[in-house]
Amino acid sequence: MRSQQAFRAFCLLALVVLCGGMALPLAPARGVTRTPRPAAGPPHPTPNPAPPSPSPSKAADPPDAAELKKMHADELGVVPVVMYHRIVAKREQALDRTPKQLRADLVRMAKEDYVPVTAADFVNGRIDVPAGKHPIVLTFDDSQPSQLAFDAHGRPKPDTAVGVLLDVARHYPGFRPVATMYVIAALPFQEGGAGLMAHGRQALRWLVAHGFDVGNHTMHHSYFASASRKEARREIATAQRRITDLAGTAPVTLAYPGGFPPKPLGLVAKGSADGASYHLSGAFLAGSNPSPSPYDADFPRYEIPRIRGQLHAKDCDGMCLGSWLDRLDKKGSDRYTSDGDPAHIAYPKGSKVRLAKRFRAMARPY
Repeated sequence: MRSQQAFRAFCLLALVVLCGGMALPLAPARGVTRTPRPAAGPPHPTPNPAPPSPSPSKAADPPDAAELKKMHADELGVVPVVMYHRIVAKREQALDRTPKQLRADLVRMAKEDYVPVTAADFVNGRIDVPAGKHPIVLTFDDSQPSQLAFDAHGRPKPDTAVGVLLDVARHYPGFRPVATMYVIAALPFQEGGAGLMAHGRQALRWLVAHGFDVGNHTMHHSYFASASRKEARREIATAQRRITDLAGTAPVTLAYPGGFPPKPLGLVAKGSADGASYHLSGAFLAGSNPSPSPYDADFPRYEIPRIRGQLHAKDCDGMCLGSWLDRLDKKGSDRYTSDGDPAHIAYPKGSKVRLAKRFRAMARPY
């Protein structure tokens, strides 16, 4: 018996020796985690992990008429859509803002109970903000490096528009860190030089992964006022294709370069050129006044107004951000105030604003 056991042990040992050179997968010992070896290649910055997307509010008990009246719920009210451009340390142009000025803008919005929503959600009526709060749409035109650039660790630089927005949101947790970035497809977040498309891909993929919205701002920022129908379609369609390729998702809205829509306006909704096509849910003008609610029967889907991101500037004639926030914060203003229940649209009975037909099943007048 003892000799048989020894013979079996010898055979087992021989088998191990013979198979030692073969790449047999072995299960790690219990309690031991095996770390895979990284693939060869040049190191690259790793972006911050994406925060979870905000889930829709769940109102187990929707507010009754008394509660709606107390919070002044009015989801047919106006919504500020703010238009920003460069965020730079030294202002050189009228539309420039410094990081300090942008921070002051955002802090004021947070303190006055505004909650950012993307342009895509806004135009499609997907507005989900807490009861008593007000939606606001933050837009940044021209895909400038001052809006989004990364440090050596793949994090947005603190003095960029995105960096400032993220920091304000950390200090004001109810202030959702999202915005819509309108991209010039030929220059996505870089003013030129080597690695242009690689940098654009990194920036756009980071934005999408972190809940931001990427919009179409044409291929070359060409003004439509002097463009033919064919040229306008080409600028939109080719930009749509490139942004979709870089971002991994198609833009839902467009911002007109210079604020000038093409003629006829209908070509903005959908079209094609050079083998590329687009289908857009809305389009935005340049600085002016707050937008009607997307639930309004007269919502100007392809001529949505925006407010210039400036505070009380002399050249704004009262149409800048600071002036509008002053007016909207006054008692009795007609700004949009949420009821906290995205399944319904609350508004005072006798409202002069007409609810769009497609939303009538969600109506909750009080």
